[in-house]
Amino acid sequence: MPQSLFEPDRPPRSIVGLTLVRVAVERGIERAGTLRDWNALTYLARETPEPADHPIEPGELVTVPLGNRDTPTRGFILEAGGPELAEGIPPDTLKPILSRTGTRIPQSLVELGSWLAEYYCCPLGMAMATMVPAAVKAGTGSRTVVHLDRADPIPDLTDLTHRVRLAWEAICELEQQTFPLPARDLADAIGCKTRREINRITDLGGLLPVRIQVVKARTDSLLLDTPSGAGVSPALLPPTLTPAQAHIVEGITSVLGSFSTHLLYGITSSGKTEVYLRLLERVLAAGQTAIVLVPEISLTPQTSARFAARFADAGVAVLHSGLTAAQRHREWKRAATGEARVIVGARSAVFAPVERLGLIVVDEEHDTSYKQDQLPRYNARDAAIVRAQIEGCPVLLGSATPSLESWANATGSPPLKRPRSTLWRLPERVGGAMLPRVEVVDMVVLARPASGSSKPPRPDKRPNLSPRLRAALRNTLSRGEQALILLNRRGYSHFLCCASKPCGWSLDCDHCDARLVLHTGHQLPRGAVVRCHHCLAEQVIPHRCPACSGALLQLGAGTQRVEEELTRDFAIERVGAECALLEGETLARVDADTMRTGQDYFETLSRFGSGALRVLLGTQMIAKGHDFPNVSLVGVLCADAALNMPDFRASERTFQLVSQVAGRAGRGTKPGQVIVQAFEPEAQAVRLAAKHDYEKFAAGELDARRGAGLPPAGRMARIVCRDRDFEKARGAAESLAETLGEAATESRVRVLGPSPCAIARIATFYRFEVLVIAPTARMIQDCLGALRKRGQLKSDARTAVDVDPVALM
Repeated sequence: MPQSLFEPDRPPRSIVGLTLVRVAVERGIERAGTLRDWNALTYLARETPEPADHPIEPGELVTVPLGNRDTPTRGFILEAGGPELAEGIPPDTLKPILSRTGTRIPQSLVELGSWLAEYYCCPLGMAMATMVPAAVKAGTGSRTVVHLDRADPIPDLTDLTHRVRLAWEAICELEQQTFPLPARDLADAIGCKTRREINRITDLGGLLPVRIQVVKARTDSLLLDTPSGAGVSPALLPPTLTPAQAHIVEGITSVLGSFSTHLLYGITSSGKTEVYLRLLERVLAAGQTAIVLVPEISLTPQTSARFAARFADAGVAVLHSGLTAAQRHREWKRAATGEARVIVGARSAVFAPVERLGLIVVDEEHDTSYKQDQLPRYNARDAAIVRAQIEGCPVLLGSATPSLESWANATGSPPLKRPRSTLWRLPERVGGAMLPRVEVVDMVVLARPASGSSKPPRPDKRPNLSPRLRAALRNTLSRGEQALILLNRRGYSHFLCCASKPCGWSLDCDHCDARLVLHTGHQLPRGAVVRCHHCLAEQVIPHRCPACSGALLQLGAGTQRVEEELTRDFAIERVGAECALLEGETLARVDADTMRTGQDYFETLSRFGSGALRVLLGTQMIAKGHDFPNVSLVGVLCADAALNMPDFRASERTFQLVSQVAGRAGRGTKPGQVIVQAFEPEAQAVRLAAKHDYEKFAAGELDARRGAGLPPAGRMARIVCRDRDFEKARGAAESLAETLGEAATESRVRVLGPSPCAIARIATFYRFEVLVIAPTARMIQDCLGALRKRGQLKSDARTAVDVDPVALM
C-alpha cells in the first residue's frame, strides 16, 4: 500500500488528571460576555500532573503565552481546577503557562480585584495588575545570598578544637527558628569575633549553606525617621485616653472579628490617631494584622514614626511614592511574609498582601487623593470597605470634615432609611485646648479706591496679604512663634492678559483650553516662563501684547508671587532681625515646584519642626497631617477661589480645605489664630468653616444635593470620550449617550449629555462627557454592565469611565 501523503490524525490530547488555571492577563482587553470571560484565559498549569509539594494556587503571578506569537505576558491565576475549566475549549489549543514568578497575593485580593473590575468598568487583568507594585514584579533590589542553616538532625561532630567545640555547643543551643541566617550574624549570636569557627563547622557538615532571595534597599528618612522637634517621642508612654476616646476604643473593640463600618468624626487635634493606635494594639494582641491608609501628602515621617514607635515589635511597613523601587519592593515583601504586621501607606496600601487582617483604618477619609485618576479609577476608601467585608473585619473612617457620602451613611440621611455605619464623635481637643479663633477678611475692600484717591489700585499692584494678616504675622514672629500661609495655587501669576480692555488678548495654551501660568526662576529663560499645568507645554513670556503691542497684566497671584511679597515686606531692614523672613532660611515655599521629591518635602518639614523655618507658605500640601505645637497663626489666601469651579463638590472642598488648614493652629499650649481672606466672605462654605460648624454645613449641602439628585442622594458615573478630531470625539459621545439611554430600562436613570467637558481640550484631545445619574449604584451598574457585555463600552485611551467621580473638570 502506498504511503499516505498526509500525517495520520493524532489522538486528541487528554487533559484528565492535569491542573488547569484561569488567568487574568495584564492587558486592557475585554471580550463580550460575562465577567468571568472578560480577560480571563484558560491555560494548562503543566504538561504533566502537578507535583504535590508545589500546588498552584489562586493569586499567583505567572507568565503565560498570549496571542498567535505566544508573547510572554504576566497574569494572575484566578482559579485552579480540572477539565471543567476547559469546557467548550478544544484541548489541543490549550497552552501551558511559561513560568511561576513566586509572587502571590491572598485570595481576598483576588476577590477584591474582581470587584474593582466589575464596579469601576475596568478590564479584569488591569484591575489585578494594580494589586502588586511594578518594583515587585520586576524584582527590583532582589539578591541571592548565602545563609547558614543548622543540619537536622544535629550531627555529632568530633575532633574539634577547643574554640570550635565551644562555638558548636553554642550553635546547638540556639532555637531552630533562628536559622537560616548570615554567617556574620551567626558569629555575633554565639560571641565569636571572627567567622573562622563558623567556617570550620560548615566544612564538617554541621552548618549547611542555603541560597535565599532577599531584597536590598537603603534605609533613610523616607521610611521611619522622625523630623526633629515634630512632637513624636517614642520613649513617652501612651497618653491617658479621654472618656470619649476610651468609649470609642471599647465600642469598636467589641465588634472586632466581624465586618462593620465606622465613621470617627473628630475635630482637629481631638486625638483620632491615638484611637487608631489603641485599636491596633487590640488587633495585634489577637495575632492579627492591620492596614492604615493616609493621604499621600499626610504620610510624613512624623506620621509613620508614631506607628513605628508604638509597634516596633510587630513590625511596621511604610508604602508611599517617596520610596525608591527597591524600598517599595522590600516593604511589600515584609508585609507579604508577615515580618510587618502593621501597614501604613497611601492609596495603594489597601492592596497590602497581609493575611489575617483584623482592622482597616482610613484617616482623612474625605481626601480626594484616595481616588485614582487613571485605570482602574478606584476610590481607596470604598475599596477598603469592600476588602473589610471580604476579610470579615471592621473598617474605621476618620476625619474632621467627613465626605458627605460618609456622613450620609453614618447619619442615615434621606433617601437612606437607616444608617449604614456607626458614627463616633470626638467633639473636643485633647488637653482642653480651644479651637482657633477665625477671622474672615473681605478682600473686596482692598480693591476699592484708597482714602483720598478716586481710582482703585491696579489689579496687579494689589497686595496679596491684607493689612490684618500682615500685622498678625509680624506679631507672631515677634513672639518667636510660627505660621502657615495657604494659597492653593502655585506659580507666580495664573492669568496674563493685555492691559487694554478693548484688545482683550490673553495668553492661552496652544494645546489645551486653559490659561498658561507664569513661573519665575533664575534657571528659566529670561528669568520666567509660562507653563500649562495640564499638558506641561512651555513658552517664553512675551514682553508686550502680540495683538496690540500694549503692556501686559499679571493677574491671579500664586505661591511664588506671595513668597516675593513676604520677603520684600518682611525684609530685615523693614521689620528687624526677629521678624525677618529670608527665602530658604526662615521662609520655605511648599508646592509641586519646590518639592521635587519626597526627600525635599520631609527635609522641609523637619526644618520647620526644629524651628529653623519660621513660616511655611504653600498649597494644600501644608493643609493636613501636620502637628506642630509652635504654630499659632494660619493665613488662608483666596479661600473662596474654588467656589466658582463648575463642579457640584466645589463648596464641600472649600469648606474642607479651610477647616483642615485652620486646624493646624493652636495645637500646643499657645492659642491659635486663623485669618481667612476671601472675596465672598458670606459664602456658606467660608462662613461656616470660620465657625467650625461642620454639621450645619453638611445639613445644608445635603439638602441642596438631594434636590438635584446628586451624590450622595444619588449615584453618578462620568464617561469622557477623547479624540484629536473634534467631530469624532463628539460623535463617539453622542453614540454612547444614545446607547446608554436605550440601556437605561429604569425611568429614574438619567443620561445627561453629551456636552463639552469643563476643560474641553487637553493635550490636543477634544473631550466630551456623558453623565449617568441614578438613585442607586445598582442601577448605574446594570446600565454600564449591559453595554460592556455587548462590547459597546470599554475603558481605554479614547474612553474614560469614571464611576463615583470626585472631580468633573
